[in-house]
Amino acid sequence: MRGYSGDKDAYLKRLRRIEGQIRGLQRMVDDDEYCIDILTQVSAATKALQSLSLGLLDEHLKHCVAEAVAEGGEAADEKVREASEAIARLVRS
Repeated sequence: MRGYSGDKDAYLKRLRRIEGQIRGLQRMVDDDEYCIDILTQVSAATKALQSLSLGLLDEHLKHCVAEAVAEGGEAADEKVREASEAIARLVRS
């Protein structure tokens, strides 16, 4: 069971909302909308994805990493390294 499983429906709902935002962006470009309006919507979609990412990261830390650390050993080290790399990717994006 994954850490986000309890909130899976909420995550899927958020992803569908983000998908709708992206489709809206496609329509805006297709309809030759004003650049600044498109950029505003890109910013909103980006923020929505960042928020989703932070939620998933929080669930991963609370569930997967905490469980591995409690068990100890190489699995714990691997989960912490994996989480650190994910955080670094999020910070760079």
